Amino acid sequence: MPVRSDLAGIEDADCTILHVDMDAFYVSVELLSRPDLQGKAVIAGSPSGRSVVLSASYEARRFGVRSAMPMVNALRLCPHAVVLEPHHHLYAEVSASVMEIFGSVTPMVEQLSVDEAFLDVAGSIRRLGSPRTIGELIRTMIHRELGITASVGIASTKFVAKIASTRAKPDGLLLIPAARTVEYLHTLPVSALWGVGAKTQEVLARLGIRTVEDVARTPVSVLQRTLGATGAHVHRLAWGQDPRPVTVSRQEKSIGAEETFASDVDDDDLLRAELLRLSHRTATRLRSAGLQTGGVSLKVRYADFSTLTRSRRLPEPADSAHALYAAACQLLESLGERPLSVRLIGIRAERLEGAAGTSHQLTIDRQDDNWRLAEQVLDKVNGKFGASMVLPARLLKPPSGARGGHPADGQPKRRDTGAQGPAGG
Repeated sequence: MPVRSDLAGIEDADCTILHVDMDAFYVSVELLSRPDLQGKAVIAGSPSGRSVVLSASYEARRFGVRSAMPMVNALRLCPHAVVLEPHHHLYAEVSASVMEIFGSVTPMVEQLSVDEAFLDVAGSIRRLGSPRTIGELIRTMIHRELGITASVGIASTKFVAKIASTRAKPDGLLLIPAARTVEYLHTLPVSALWGVGAKTQEVLARLGIRTVEDVARTPVSVLQRTLGATGAHVHRLAWGQDPRPVTVSRQEKSIGAEETFASDVDDDDLLRAELLRLSHRTATRLRSAGLQTGGVSLKVRYADFSTLTRSRRLPEPADSAHALYAAACQLLESLGERPLSVRLIGIRAERLEGAAGTSHQLTIDRQDDNWRLAEQVLDKVNGKFGASMVLPARLLKPPSGARGGHPADGQPKRRDTGAQGPAGG
């Protein structure tokens, strides 16, 4: 396995922060069942309509294809790319396995998204060896057990570890010794700093600031006048200062899914059919995570891109599509007459809690339990034979105008996920 940079021979016990990021995660998972496409330009995402790129192989990235890019633009840049429909249940399964591997190394895991996390391995050095040894062990375990690759950045801070993993891609490891952190940072362009996007780069360039070293040598007062409150923060990063510890991830705050239609929709039946599909997708993820929801949120984006959200509490926690769908339809009805046709619709399960030990109100009507049991059977059948092998009759024929879904979070790397963090790689 490759180890990057001229720093590779230097070990540093103070570098206990690891950032581990899967390489082209969604495409890599898809290629597990399509080994014939290894080494080719591959894009994960719906091939039609107004969908976006979920992930692209590195062969496709050489043509300029990037995550979240409109699919039509991606295929214009790389017309020979093979487009694979996404399988979100597989991503969730592989992600869970990745996080289990992290947890076997250290309990100090801060999950950022389905395919990346920060780890603090200070407590694991005596048991497993140096930070570099641990980083290589993690990469070996992921490749051997899951068949995908990961890149690891190791440093004394989270910020620098993230930079290191990005520069180790794909399938590499880079350790930045604490004593050489500033030296390394000052070789990088200003865009490497968190919070410095394209617009900020333009502002800084007008002052002649183009590298991290330029930022470090600029008085804080000048940066604050130019960038406002973030000026001091950017200056600290330029000197490698990032005191944030690895914080063990909390439970997902919400889980959801949404759909952008190929053409705007104003038919209530089509909207309700899509809500049913999204309710099943969300409920399946709730059950697989051992969670129940105490509230449901509806998101509607109109043709002019204006967006409304409405939410309501459930009478009791639930993890069935039946309960989610009923609440979503009530929310849709509460919007009244819509001023425009609908471009996007989505639902989100909120107020999450663990299913184990959750008390259910006993009722004479066992309809909800019957729905839940039926959906659990669907989980088992689809888990064994593939997603969408068994569906509610209403969903056997996709609603016209709808195409495969994409992320519900609004983050740079998203898909059906919880509300937290980016994805990608």
